[in-house]
Amino acid sequence: MPTPAPPFPSRHPSVIHAALAGGQQVCLRRITPADEGLMREGIARMSPQSRYLRFFSGMKAPPDWVIERLLDVDGDTHLAWGAIASDHAPGERPRCQGIAIGAVHAFRREDDPDCAEFSVAVLDDWHSRGVGRLLTATLLLEAQAEGIATFHVDTLAENRGAIEFTRALGGTAGTGDGYSRSFTLEVGEALTRLREECQPEGLRAVFAAFAA
Repeated sequence: MPTPAPPFPSRHPSVIHAALAGGQQVCLRRITPADEGLMREGIARMSPQSRYLRFFSGMKAPPDWVIERLLDVDGDTHLAWGAIASDHAPGERPRCQGIAIGAVHAFRREDDPDCAEFSVAVLDDWHSRGVGRLLTATLLLEAQAEGIATFHVDTLAENRGAIEFTRALGGTAGTGDGYSRSFTLEVGEALTRLREECQPEGLRAVFAAFAA
């Protein structure tokens, strides 16, 4: 599918081409309302467990209002990027065509514009390959440029992967009720840690895109 134009003016990159550690090419681009089909397909392809951990529900399809909220990206109160496993052959010009494999969102809080609710989801077959790190780095860089200083992260207490990832980025634990856990993530600190790590290799492309 062609790369849709961003629905709002932006001084930031709208498309980033990067690679995972194994060489798989990945296209990172802003989510737009035109991505409804890709989003619904991606959610349907997640395992029931992954949908439960992401949406706190195992239903195969979230309610329409959830989909509409995820697609309503304005570059200010809602930042969102998707990752596509590019299908271009070696030597060809990179393109944003292929399988949608992940998405990341930040919703700015009305009562605290310097803080945003953060979430990331990656399809099961692409876990532990660095997709989440690429998406998170992209969102953190845009959030920092837009004046967002902290992310608030809510996750189920049983979601060990999300908790370990958040802590690895410097997240500090807040209150919890035994069912869910809350964390505060400083955007600047998280970016510093990702810069030092530079794994997968594609992180360099993400940082370079925002430095241009």
